Amino acid sequence: MGNYNFNEVIDRLQTASVKWEMTREVYGTGDVLPMWVADMDFKPPSEVSEAITDRVNHGIYGYTFITPSASKAVQGWVKKRHGWEIRKSWLFYSPGVVPTISMAIQAFTDPGDKVMLQSPVYTPFFGMTEENGRTVVNSTLIYKEGKYEIDFDDFENKLKQGVKLFLLCNPHNPGGRVWTKEELIKIGDLCVQYGCLILSDEIHSDLVYSPHRHIPIASLKEEYAKITLTCIAPSKTFNLAGLQASAVIIPDAELQKRFKEHQHRNAFFGLNVFGITGMQAAYLHGEGWLEELLDYLKENRDEIVDYIKANIPGITPVVPDSTYLIWLDCRELGLSDDEIKDRLLNKGKLALEPGAKYGPGGEGFVRLNFACPRDTLRDGLERLKKAFS
Repeated sequence: MGNYNFNEVIDRLQTASVKWEMTREVYGTGDVLPMWVADMDFKPPSEVSEAITDRVNHGIYGYTFITPSASKAVQGWVKKRHGWEIRKSWLFYSPGVVPTISMAIQAFTDPGDKVMLQSPVYTPFFGMTEENGRTVVNSTLIYKEGKYEIDFDDFENKLKQGVKLFLLCNPHNPGGRVWTKEELIKIGDLCVQYGCLILSDEIHSDLVYSPHRHIPIASLKEEYAKITLTCIAPSKTFNLAGLQASAVIIPDAELQKRFKEHQHRNAFFGLNVFGITGMQAAYLHGEGWLEELLDYLKENRDEIVDYIKANIPGITPVVPDSTYLIWLDCRELGLSDDEIKDRLLNKGKLALEPGAKYGPGGEGFVRLNFACPRDTLRDGLERLKKAFS
């Protein structure tokens, strides 16, 4: 028995929870179990709540700055968890990884420039590129024997078209892959060769299951660091998305200058007081909580795989190396995406993310969030079975 009770079911209604209170707006019904948005139904480490409570009790919430101690906490976490020693001068901050993606697209490309991604992939990769007037270049991943691989011939051919920025998702959402050192070196070498910058979204980097290990691409070679912006945050790791605090690591001085200038043009000068407080406390005191969380999530993941194999023919789980999201291959059911959605919502009373929204290659898949208490998970699995029985 661990020190943390991840089995506790907590009522999140009346807390302005997107996951639990916006299903009617998104799915047209509130009568569903939500297992869609990527946040957890667990309380964060108690040290985070205590630090925020102490700051609340101070009673004054004036203008704040990101303290050296907060940056030191980020540096210490990245070094301890991922073996990468970063300098304080490399650290910049943002309300979230998605705003960082948008700011980077604006700072390092011009309207009409080509931005490459690898679908199926996190939807804002498409959205932020298109909404900023840039051209999406997609190198679709290869789904082979239950996992995703990179088509490096296609990847290089796309880079030859003059791509200015590559959006890397590592660990991958929704497929759950942790890209290997060998794969990252191939990516890095090609981007260096063709003069393409890399924005590496590593928000799920702390949520990796043994024996897999996350490697920041910028940590592998100095020449990669010179062309890479690395996005991290405590939001997925510690369930702190509502605090709106993330960091971006930029080793190269010229890229730092351009990013900082763009932030200033957009009037961004810092994080809110509770985001700073929560981020620092999580990175300083949250490691024990995280280790127990990973054990719990791995058990949830394995239970899903076993249950579906035994009870739901026609669905194949893509077993994730990382994240608390599992990508379910429903193509053998012989149903369209609309039919899958209809079965889930109206028969199973279950809200999952439709795969088609993740771009080409996502058709016929759905994404399920398993960061929830075991009783909630089992309810969701029974609903999934009912939807397709």
